[in-house]
Amino acid sequence: MNITFRWYGRDNDTVTLEQVKQIPGTKGIVWALHQKPVGEVWGKEEIKKEIDYIQSFGFHTDVVESVNVHESIKLGNEDRYWYIENYKETIRNLAEFGVKVICYNFMPIFDWTRTEMFHPLEDGSTALFFEKAKVHGLDPQELIRTVSEASDLTLPGWEPEKMERITELFEAYKEVDEEQLWTNLEVFLKEILPVAEACGIKMAIHPDDPPWSIFGLPRIITGEESYEKLIAISDSASNAFTMCTGSMGANPNNDMVQVARKYASRAPFSHIRNVRIYDNGDFVETSHYTQDGSIDIKGVVEELHRQNYDGYVRPDHGRHLWGEVCRPGYGLYDRALGIMYLLGLWDGYETKKKDGVL
Repeated sequence: MNITFRWYGRDNDTVTLEQVKQIPGTKGIVWALHQKPVGEVWGKEEIKKEIDYIQSFGFHTDVVESVNVHESIKLGNEDRYWYIENYKETIRNLAEFGVKVICYNFMPIFDWTRTEMFHPLEDGSTALFFEKAKVHGLDPQELIRTVSEASDLTLPGWEPEKMERITELFEAYKEVDEEQLWTNLEVFLKEILPVAEACGIKMAIHPDDPPWSIFGLPRIITGEESYEKLIAISDSASNAFTMCTGSMGANPNNDMVQVARKYASRAPFSHIRNVRIYDNGDFVETSHYTQDGSIDIKGVVEELHRQNYDGYVRPDHGRHLWGEVCRPGYGLYDRALGIMYLLGLWDGYETKKKDGVL
């Protein structure tokens, strides 16, 4: 298990690499060029500048999250091939600097959705919250205001240039159902996977968050059936998954221990976090501690250990603790606690294995 930490850059994060370096066992930084407009080629000089800075703290830079996919590709527009060629060039450029995994998603318009950024929890902390009924009756413009006002920092998946086209994009997606979105994903994959294979990069698709349709938009990476359809498109080793326990696990029908058992070998990158799911379909993000939520985090880590998983793992969204002012879900303290919990579980299973218990 290769522990990593997601970081948004010197000018776009409240957390510093000096701080991350003090979290025991953290080997790598999951990074991206967040200032780049979606669809543009990531240039070699700007890639090198960011990598050199991160590596100066002793971290590896093997994982990029994310190289976002332009909406024209998801929509299947005529200009999609221009954006696909740009994406291929970015893959080649990243490979030149040793990147091994690119995380991406294929969610229409909204990369993730929450209705409250700082929902109060019983212990006095706050966390990201999804109120299912509220989304059904919410105008997307109101959701944009809710998210935009939550932080002065840019939020990945909510790029301002995309939000300015929200009405236009919703109109365009009226012509795209799940079947068409799968077709458009297949076109994208068949174009980029040969390049990724040649470069030794694994393209790790992230599940939809939440894993069901919202605002009438299609969602397709929602559970085991989705993974099987992806494998059917291409069995290439570069056609990989980002296993996210919190995103896919928000649907209680998805048993994340079983998902880990079946698909960890195809998941070079894993996000491990917990959520508490309510009977009405709402969910709130909690600490990583298994007992605090609905996801069997202990069981997931045990399964990864059983498989001698050597992929990249990061703690995912954390609570906001001890008065920390940070990007919603991405503070320092709770993610650091999450790392220590994951490492503690791993060490415990390692000891059991040495003692012949596992």
